[in-house]
Amino acid sequence: MAGQQFQYDDSGNTFFYFLTSFVGLIVIPATYYLWPRDQHAEQNRLKNIRKVYGRCLWYRLRLLKPQQNIIPTVKKIILLAGWALFLFLAYKVSKTDREYQEYNPYEVLHLDPGATVSEIRKQYRALSLKYHPDKGGDEVMFMRIAKAYAALTDEESRKNWEEFGNPDGPQATSFGIALPAWIVDQKNSILVLLVYGLAFMVILPVVVGSWWYRSIRYSGDQILIRTTQIYTYFVYKTRNMDMKRLEMVLAGASEFDPQYNKDATSRPTDNIQIPQLIREIGGINLKKNEPPLTCPYSLKARVLLLAHLARMKIPETLEEDQQFILKKCPALLQEMINVICQLIIMARSREEREFRAPSLGSLENCMKLSQMTVQGLQQFKSPLLQLPHIEEDNHRRVSNNKKHKIKSIQDLVSLKESDRHNLLHFLEDEKYDEVMAVLGSFPHVTMDIKSQVLDDEDSNNITVGSLVTVLVTLTRQTMAEVFEKEQSICAAEEQPTEDGQGDANRVKSKGWQQKNKGTKKAAKSKKKKPLKKKPAPPPLQQPKQQKQKQANGEVVVKEEDEEISDKGSESDEEETNRDSQSEKEDGSDRDSDREQDEKHNKDDEAEWQELQQSIQRKERALLETKSKITHPVYSLYFPEEKQEWWWLYIADRKEQTLVSMPYHVCTLKDREELEVHEAKPVPENHPQWDTVVEGDEDQEDSEGFEDSFEEEEEEEEEDD
Repeated sequence: MAGQQFQYDDSGNTFFYFLTSFVGLIVIPATYYLWPRDQHAEQNRLKNIRKVYGRCLWYRLRLLKPQQNIIPTVKKIILLAGWALFLFLAYKVSKTDREYQEYNPYEVLHLDPGATVSEIRKQYRALSLKYHPDKGGDEVMFMRIAKAYAALTDEESRKNWEEFGNPDGPQATSFGIALPAWIVDQKNSILVLLVYGLAFMVILPVVVGSWWYRSIRYSGDQILIRTTQIYTYFVYKTRNMDMKRLEMVLAGASEFDPQYNKDATSRPTDNIQIPQLIREIGGINLKKNEPPLTCPYSLKARVLLLAHLARMKIPETLEEDQQFILKKCPALLQEMINVICQLIIMARSREEREFRAPSLGSLENCMKLSQMTVQGLQQFKSPLLQLPHIEEDNHRRVSNNKKHKIKSIQDLVSLKESDRHNLLHFLEDEKYDEVMAVLGSFPHVTMDIKSQVLDDEDSNNITVGSLVTVLVTLTRQTMAEVFEKEQSICAAEEQPTEDGQGDANRVKSKGWQQKNKGTKKAAKSKKKKPLKKKPAPPPLQQPKQQKQKQANGEVVVKEEDEEISDKGSESDEEETNRDSQSEKEDGSDRDSDREQDEKHNKDDEAEWQELQQSIQRKERALLETKSKITHPVYSLYFPEEKQEWWWLYIADRKEQTLVSMPYHVCTLKDREELEVHEAKPVPENHPQWDTVVEGDEDQEDSEGFEDSFEEEEEEEEEDD
């Protein structure tokens, strides 16, 4: 068996192949992900939505000319340099000659294949005289000529050449390593070892360690684990959180603490400006000691949040800090919602242990606070203040109007154009058009709900203990589209009808007030008058009387019209008529049975197709990655562009309980289909819950948690 031989690339040709592949694997994906986006497309988008969102804070901040950012330029230079290197290496590889060539003695002797022995000897003598070393020829070339001549004339050499491709017989298998030979050269051994040690013993551990240290501090939603622990503790401690308490807990996030987040800032001027804002806002309790909710960073975040909700003017030095806090609030509130849902699930699985679950009001207050933060409104303020040019003084003119009671955006939209224009007469035409453009951009979402029991013969029949799946179809329209529909409906209703019916018989229904008004009428129409009981037929007719069919949930009884004599004997004519009638009844029964079977088969086929569509929807949802960019939210005072997202959940208002966990709908552009299931039970035993203290141990757990924060405060004071 032939041996094996490993050798480094002395010429460097193989190394070019390796280097070209390595550079290509880095440059191609890096260009796809890191190449700076086209700024012209973003500018065009902002230009198109300027009429509606021009007064929003995030829009004005986006239009401000940012400082010269050299990062996109640096990225382009690095990527272009990488592509230049890749193209250079590809060119070098294309020009590299193949080192391995099949040995052919005819080519060495400059003969055509199939030359005779005499021609081979003649050519050998001529080349020997030319390349003989004694006559000043090339010794290497002379050895190749002698080897080729032996391969063609010597029987053993010729046999080796035909079998192994070499006159000398089988050779050792050669493997080339795509590294240059100077790497393993003894002269460069110390330098190579230093480079390897620096790369794998210093740089790699530092990079991996720093990445791991940062990653373990954050959850999957990029929220600090410490913040989640704070929210879990205070949500469990306060089962019913009102809005004031919720704002206090929200501001206790570690994202606002400079100790845990480098982006959070603390200035010496805060000691002067924050107390001034506290006096202006009022109603902030500073005596209660409840760390970390009463720490300086938390107090600053809470004051700036309350100032935003009250739409107060704050010093310019605090505006940047306020914008930083407001940008974090939606994600933090979503994390608090997740914490509440987890505690509710845990409470369901620990009913026997009296685990206190947060209330439904706490969950909905989190959702309301998210809306309030985006719109910059306090809890009981009118939603009309979301609109441009509608301030407190103008709002009184609208809300105190005696003719039209305007309490919401829907009430304002439902007015006729003339009434709306008269109501907003204090606005100039340009401002009025802007208000109408903003109103037209507001969303109008309708829900189509369908409850069913999957994997059941009758999916619409819901019984006790059934696993019900609710299929919700959300359809989003703009108020402008509803405007057009309402105007067309009103125009059609104002025209006189051909039947001469008066306006009293017409029912005007708004697009956002759609109700199933035909349900009661349909229910009344389904009521049937009770059938009169008839005397029981004699025994002879009893088999016929038992032939009853059920259609649409109603029992249909066939009535017999023939008179039957009391005597047991009957005439032949009567028997013939009875037989023919029984045959007709049997035929009609078979037809009805066939119709019922066909209908049942169609229902089964429809249910099967619906089940397959549901499975396909789930598979598509797993495979598809939908964009979370839906529609911009009109927010006058929010510093960042916010997309329209929704929460979908099922709750029992009477019992104040949550039936299904909230589903965060982040991909609703025009239409979205969702399946709402009941929350899955949580395992009773889990290592993560061993630290949860219940019953009498709640106070001890509270003290331990507060002590930990007090110790941190003491350490901070000592550091100061």
